[in-house]
Amino acid sequence: MTTRRDFFSRISDGLMGTALAELFAQDLLGKQTLYDLTPKKPHHTPKAKAVIQLFMNGGPSQVDLFDYKPALEKYAGQPPSRDLAAEVRAVRETGGLMPSPYKFSRHGKSGLEISELLPYTSKVADEIAVVRSMYTTHLAHEAALFLMHGGRILPTRPSLGAWIVYGLGSENQNLPAYVVLDDPKGPPINFIQNWQAGWLPAVYQGTRVRSEGSPILNLHAKQEYPGGVLDASRSLLHRMDKGHMERHPGNVELAARISNYELAARMQMEATDALDLTKESEATKEAYGLNEEKTASYGRRCLMARRLVERGVRLVQIYIEGQIWDNHNKIRQGLEYSCGKTDRPAAALVRDLKERGLLDSTLVVWGGEFGRLPIAQDPGPNAGRDHGPSGFSIWMAGGGVKGGMAYGSTDEIGYRAAENKVSVHDFHATVLHQLGLNHRDLTIEREGRNERITDEFPARVVSEILS
Repeated sequence: MTTRRDFFSRISDGLMGTALAELFAQDLLGKQTLYDLTPKKPHHTPKAKAVIQLFMNGGPSQVDLFDYKPALEKYAGQPPSRDLAAEVRAVRETGGLMPSPYKFSRHGKSGLEISELLPYTSKVADEIAVVRSMYTTHLAHEAALFLMHGGRILPTRPSLGAWIVYGLGSENQNLPAYVVLDDPKGPPINFIQNWQAGWLPAVYQGTRVRSEGSPILNLHAKQEYPGGVLDASRSLLHRMDKGHMERHPGNVELAARISNYELAARMQMEATDALDLTKESEATKEAYGLNEEKTASYGRRCLMARRLVERGVRLVQIYIEGQIWDNHNKIRQGLEYSCGKTDRPAAALVRDLKERGLLDSTLVVWGGEFGRLPIAQDPGPNAGRDHGPSGFSIWMAGGGVKGGMAYGSTDEIGYRAAENKVSVHDFHATVLHQLGLNHRDLTIEREGRNERITDEFPARVVSEILS
């Protein structure tokens, strides 16, 4: 039984406890991280300020593009080894080792070997570093894409782009920090999960921008209002949003939604200008292939990417229709279509960035989620190649990357990464490093642990390709 004396002797503890709890609450709220797109200080001096990722969904064939293997001609038609056969998904469709039907030549002062399928990329050979020893851990598109973009074979992880913007913010507050230019003919596999923020605050998710028609849907009001009316309405909305946030402190989803609305208002003028390709010269349009049907769509997006990064956008990803590099059969037709669509615009982008003095500060990355196997699938006149995760090629240019070099190698037949292997996590660490971010230090606390894109996997910066 509590006496009156006990009650009054302990009431001070209760009042002090309440006061202490209030102080803790204020302290916690006062120390909240502000999740926005304002520029943030990098961990170290960066070599690159922006990234343009030319993502080749489907798995480009390394042995037909960047990794010449004369041994395939020597062993043509021979059955695959036990290890190689174990990686084949459709055993009944499998033939023998299949050499590339395309010629390789050395290009530029560096003598970099590139396939005849890529005549335009060959002309910028001295600007690119080909990594021939990439490898991944899954042979299905969906899982391999999750790994390539988010660092784990899981569908809920934040993308590399979201991590970059989380770590650095943006130099331009009137445009999205992270822009996605997907193909009008169809989205990539995994669709928006390729550029999601996952459990990072939503403000860091990629923003889809269309290359045909209105770049951003619903950006402009259907009915035009006088400037004074717009200014007054935006001012009122800002005050209402601020009051709402004060009543719901710590709600990051609400903060992201308000931030996106305010960004949309600022974008109404600058986005229109940034994406207006009519301001480009005819020579520039010609260089990107805008005057030819097969290259016009991809060329338009590459040119848009250049215009965006020169205005301070941090990251631009360009996707192709579906997964046109997924050449399980009719590989000649498939490769010639894919290269014909992307080769000229990609090379024009590298050349254009260099001519404008932007290549040194812009990292350009080309590659897919895996490569192809060096054996025939569906053998015969319509032969193709199955998925090859154990060894494939990507290239990087600008942003402090050495040009005119090949790094690493696959085995004699182009099946497995053999020398100087580069994992997906190594790739992530290297991209972040060039932007001034240490992959070990780029973290966010979630459920009691520090999360990072490389997670707890071993990862290293591929310093050998860096200047």
